[in-house]
Amino acid sequence: MAREAGGATNKTLGPAFRQLLVWGGVKSVLSKSFQEDGFLVLEGFLSADECEAMQRRIDEIVAKMDVPLHCRTEFSTQEEEQLRAQGSTDYFLSSGDKIRFFFEKGVFDKQGNFLVPPEKSINKIGHALHALDPVFRCVTHSHKVQALARSLGLQMPVVLNWGPGEAGWGFSRPGGPAAVAPHQDASFLYTEPLGRVLGLWIALEDAMLENGCLWFIPGSHTGGVSRRMVRTPAGSVPGTSFLGSEPIRDNSLFVPTPVLRGALVLIHGEVVHKSEQNLSDRLRQAYTFHLMEAAGTIWSPDNW
Repeated sequence: MAREAGGATNKTLGPAFRQLLVWGGVKSVLSKSFQEDGFLVLEGFLSADECEAMQRRIDEIVAKMDVPLHCRTEFSTQEEEQLRAQGSTDYFLSSGDKIRFFFEKGVFDKQGNFLVPPEKSINKIGHALHALDPVFRCVTHSHKVQALARSLGLQMPVVLNWGPGEAGWGFSRPGGPAAVAPHQDASFLYTEPLGRVLGLWIALEDAMLENGCLWFIPGSHTGGVSRRMVRTPAGSVPGTSFLGSEPIRDNSLFVPTPVLRGALVLIHGEVVHKSEQNLSDRLRQAYTFHLMEAAGTIWSPDNW
């Protein structure tokens, strides 16, 4: 795979290429590029107006946020913290068909009161934005997304409506602790056979090296899944556990993928990816949801 200076991939398709995609003229090129690397950038997928509409809607949702003290959950991608915080709270585990708020570490005192302004405390909003909010539903089911699914050869694409496969809004805040550990989406969205889940990550602001862009190990989607998060028996604490373990990854294998506002990053369910801490003075916001090829696919009943 060709790379630009500094290790960044040049597998990026601009607006003109996207217009061909919308008319269904690039299926073979798109599929080949995505299948080789396990990810693909489509610059200019959303317009500035579409990005601004989504950001305004999030501001409105956050302004009405009312999370009881006992439901205030810190969001983490570190395994022990995931099981202790998210895996032990019904507020998180039952968020599949709701719009709920999950917070940065260190924003609460011992009683659960905010130590920072509430609007600056959020790490993630999920998981049913795509189903419950008209602005996000319109983007998720747009003609552009449908054309993308067709161009990738999906026969029966569905938007996942379960747990972490649903739609979420992520914040990477300046100086915040929220790096996302290396992982594979299929660890949480397991199917038989594998290779049926696609992540769509849309940058609502420029995502650069300094403010937490995505990093990938190209080609890592061909080696299977190293671990799975599964539900534990009813009444167990925590409510989830991991089968297997995430191996230590060689950082030199990761390729940064900076993108401009409005870009869509297509993510294979098994490609290893991460993001680093936001070291800038700028917020980085992104909207994420997942598609699954339903034809001939079994969704694991152990997924949470």
